[in-house]
Amino acid sequence: MKHPQIEEYEINTCTMFVEPVVYGGKVYSRAVEVEDEFLSPFKPLDIIKKGCSYFGVDYESRKRGTRQLIGYDRKIPIVIEATNHIYFFPTASPLVPECIWISLGHIENYRRVSSKKTMVLFRNKQSHIFPVSICTIEGQMLRTSLLKTKLLQRIESNGKKTIYTPNEPRMFNALERSNDYGDDFHPNDPK
Repeated sequence: MKHPQIEEYEINTCTMFVEPVVYGGKVYSRAVEVEDEFLSPFKPLDIIKKGCSYFGVDYESRKRGTRQLIGYDRKIPIVIEATNHIYFFPTASPLVPECIWISLGHIENYRRVSSKKTMVLFRNKQSHIFPVSICTIEGQMLRTSLLKTKLLQRIESNGKKTIYTPNEPRMFNALERSNDYGDDFHPNDPK
């Protein structure tokens, strides 16, 4: 293999996919970015988990959040980081050694090569043939798009709830009358 080998790899906005490769009798990961490729001694699922942790949330929490938002239990997509739109989906159960993780944001198009192979064209005009059916790619893209939509709706809805103050400061009147505090009390006097 002619890819630079690195110890630590962080999922980022340039990561297009992470696939398992056998190297020296061990399962490594090939992380393919827009302009580079890396070989990491960790399995793809470990890299996905580390990516979640890097952005402050553990993988299991991301899984629970995805289940709650979209209602799926199997082969669920994961939001690594929502602000930068880093959403990945697995091509199989993440526990299966052959599972590949693909970034939704980098996919431009895809087409069937055979019953169990699909070519994905990425936005940078590179393509890669994945050993999965076109139905798997389509289904996983739909799930990931649903996750992204639901999450963005929640973020937008939450943002609207927090923007409730008018441009000018408001004066609030107490229910008590100022006479209850004596003649020398004036609510706007600094004391």
